[in-house]
Amino acid sequence: MNASLKTSAPSRVREAQQYLTGRVDVRRAEAAYRQALKADPLSSEAAAGLADLLRGLGRGGEALAITAPFVARVPAAHAALAAHAQTLMVLGRSEEALSAYRRAAEENPKSAIASHNLAGAFGNLSQFEAAASFARKALSAGLDAPETWLVLARALQGLGRLEESQSGYYEALTRNPRHGDAQRELAQLIWMRTGDVKEAIKPLDIALVTGGPDPRLLEVRAIALKFCGDIPGAYETAMQDAVLFPGDAAVRVGVAHLAILSGHPAEGLAHARAAVAAQPASLWTRLAVCEALLALGEASKAAPLIGQLRAEAPLDQNVIAYQGTAWRLLGDERYHALYDYDDLVSTSLLDTPDGWSRLDDYLADLAAALARAHLFRAHPFQQSLLNGSQAPDLMASNDPAIRGFLQAVAGPIERRLAALGQGSDLVRARNTGQSRLQGLWSVRLNGGGGRHVSHVHHKGWLSSACHIVLPAGIAASPERAGWLTFGEPGIATALPLPAEHFVKPQPGRLVLFPSYMWHGTEPFAGDGVRLSVAFDLLPA
Repeated sequence: MNASLKTSAPSRVREAQQYLTGRVDVRRAEAAYRQALKADPLSSEAAAGLADLLRGLGRGGEALAITAPFVARVPAAHAALAAHAQTLMVLGRSEEALSAYRRAAEENPKSAIASHNLAGAFGNLSQFEAAASFARKALSAGLDAPETWLVLARALQGLGRLEESQSGYYEALTRNPRHGDAQRELAQLIWMRTGDVKEAIKPLDIALVTGGPDPRLLEVRAIALKFCGDIPGAYETAMQDAVLFPGDAAVRVGVAHLAILSGHPAEGLAHARAAVAAQPASLWTRLAVCEALLALGEASKAAPLIGQLRAEAPLDQNVIAYQGTAWRLLGDERYHALYDYDDLVSTSLLDTPDGWSRLDDYLADLAAALARAHLFRAHPFQQSLLNGSQAPDLMASNDPAIRGFLQAVAGPIERRLAALGQGSDLVRARNTGQSRLQGLWSVRLNGGGGRHVSHVHHKGWLSSACHIVLPAGIAASPERAGWLTFGEPGIATALPLPAEHFVKPQPGRLVLFPSYMWHGTEPFAGDGVRLSVAFDLLPA
């Protein structure tokens, strides 16, 4: 290889980095990285940078192709191996990603970064003991970074060690008070433990006063206020964010949504269009425009835009839900096939898992185990539940009853997939007859208004609700209190669209339905609780 050509590789890498940090130009950055690799095919720095760029653009397959030759070497270049692992994680190939991160840690035993990355991978898989162990190893090796404290704090929260977790978030913020993720996680933890919105946002407000405005911190503050029930306060904060940082696409999307929620869809549309101007290729900015158009009664204008998004992201369940809403508003017959409740919503009882002779006995033990898993007073941020709590990481549980749930649902899932069969519709076209669980969580709704607002699961294929404990009288309620609802959009529409389909909850009843279907629950009064378990399925 020409020596002068090889020495040009580092300068090309620096050129690419400048395109991404100063004047953002991903096209030129990609070209510079490729030129660096052409100049030096062994440049792991160029390969890792290009893989990171391609992954961020949604081109994960290309990213893996770039790093694969480096991963094939033994030992592998750490930067390229880490980029390869991160791409696998983003693509949902979590176990492969964990193996790659584990290999990186084994080949680089003194690397604090390798330990940090492995800790994060374990955390993503809800293996919290291992995540905490490797995060501490990274810290002891000298990586005293806020991101490592954040990984440790999340792991401790997953282990139910809430005081230690809260201290970990504060440690992260001691090192960087303007770390948006740490501020969000701390605010959410304080809120879920106390239900006190003022205490929850206090660290955020201190950071904003001492350090001045920051788009991410204001964004987190608006999210916290919204999900703590202060919509006017959230809207005011988001507006302040938009005035100070008008070119920030994420800020504009946030204020657009809150404007629509506050009854100002025309203002929401203006902010959404500003977001598109800032990031024209982003799915989320363009989806915000569609949301505003539907709220304004402009379904005929929204429909072709949503069609374009469907072509780009055919499996995104949010986009499908928006398309269904537009079709319903327009009286398009395609809506009825998309929301064919009789065909696509199924109910069945759980199987009785090994170790129990009766389903009722199993449900009683499961209810007790779930009660122990619910550690919080209030609901999390950016979730559908209100007036309740969530136990988010049941996959990490070693409780026999919770582990038994995986067996209890295996048969009903297998039978449902067999009954669905294959076909050309959005659900059957992906049916391989096998599936894998994507997450496993429990929700406890409280009387006096506990409910799920209508929503979809945008990364799923099939979603679920399995009822375990119900308040007295809920099944016989003439108002369908506590029932599962389908069809009412979780976004504003100029013409109200009520729920069309209802499922009465029953202990041990598993409901399976397409993840793109709008679904929620009716609120219920009284003093009881409504306890359920849920998961998403992806084709295997």
